Amino acid sequence: MSTPAPPGPGPAASGTSTASYAVPRDVPLWEIFLTFLFIGAVSFGGGVVAYLRAELVLKKHWLDEEHFLSALGIAQALPGLNATNMSIIVGDRLRGVAGAIIAFLGMTLPGGTMVLVLGVLYASNAHNPYVNATLIGVGAAAVGMLSAVTLQIGRKQLGSLIDITIIAVTVLMVSVLHISLLWVLLTVGPAAVLIYRPRRQDGATGPEPSA
Repeated sequence: MSTPAPPGPGPAASGTSTASYAVPRDVPLWEIFLTFLFIGAVSFGGGVVAYLRAELVLKKHWLDEEHFLSALGIAQALPGLNATNMSIIVGDRLRGVAGAIIAFLGMTLPGGTMVLVLGVLYASNAHNPYVNATLIGVGAAAVGMLSAVTLQIGRKQLGSLIDITIIAVTVLMVSVLHISLLWVLLTVGPAAVLIYRPRRQDGATGPEPSA
């Protein structure tokens, strides 16, 4: 008579790294607002992605690396600014519609206010060489920050030949052939979804036979 096997770790233990990730559900709306208010106030240009990752993944732990990449991909594929799209996606993930609205307001309020003020100041100092030099420096810093965060989060997408091929094809179509981003999304996007679509047999393995 065979004895029952001792309880094992279950299917969750053999799943992917995202199995242990749970979306926080008790985040206060004021914390969402202040977090995105800070990101919107201190981030410049393309460097906003670095601030988003630092706050949402490393500091607040509202997203893990994989979910951050997924949200960033959706934000980049949709019309509008990546930062505002990200704020809406994350806010909705945390607290639904109210969270999306609060996150959007927090993200856009500092930038909108500063653009209004700086636009007025720049109009009266457009020919000042020090002002132009400052803007060039800020732009260079933003490029550096974007490059750094691209290397940090991009390493996860360089693990296989398929990933590298998709990246290379996208860069070729956009930067070399100058194909409209809309057509790139309509061609490369469905192809990537087809390649990485869930397959039924991936998790269909049964228990191992007893000796």
